[in-house]
Amino acid sequence: MNLYVLPAGMIQTNAYLLTDSKRGDAVLIDAPGEVWSQVQPLLAKDGCKLTELWLTHGHWDHTQGGAEVVRATGATVRAHVADKVLIESPEVMKRFMNMELNLEPVKVDQWVEQGTQLKALGLSIAVRHVPGHCPGNVLFYFESMSAAFVGDALFKGSIGRTDLPGGDFDLLERSIREQIYTLPAASTVYPGHGPATTVGREMKSNPHVHG
Repeated sequence: MNLYVLPAGMIQTNAYLLTDSKRGDAVLIDAPGEVWSQVQPLLAKDGCKLTELWLTHGHWDHTQGGAEVVRATGATVRAHVADKVLIESPEVMKRFMNMELNLEPVKVDQWVEQGTQLKALGLSIAVRHVPGHCPGNVLFYFESMSAAFVGDALFKGSIGRTDLPGGDFDLLERSIREQIYTLPAASTVYPGHGPATTVGREMKSNPHVHG
């Protein structure tokens, strides 16, 4: 199994590409703008086909490259229904971001929720709903890898902003405590921006939400 961290787009949002050369398939978690230009050569190098695109949430910087990825690969898209409007009608974000954004809708094939179990790369992956930053923020937990891809819920030494529409600090704090801090302490946390961290490290030292 290979894991690639691919910062892309206007604000260097992390996409994560997981490839399995033996199986010949791959999963992409989040699709910032122009990420396909990084993904395509890695798929070719590893001899893999991208079969899955999973969106941690519907904010523009995580979805801007999604339509291009789907056109190129036909990947199955999965996301939480609470972000349906943001993903399928992304022009609404232009209003609250006060930015001119080049956005295309992304068609979601499966709406996931708390407790959904996904199968990919020969693994079972658990979905946990982690709202507060965005209503549909989810994490994808690979137990066999001790890895959680958490979107913008939690960062190394920080948390997701809650001042955008749908944001709620109290809800985010509760989500982090109940859905992230209940993972094994050694689990690696892969956030939507910045470097990876661990559950244990954030429980001890995160200044916003202590364990």
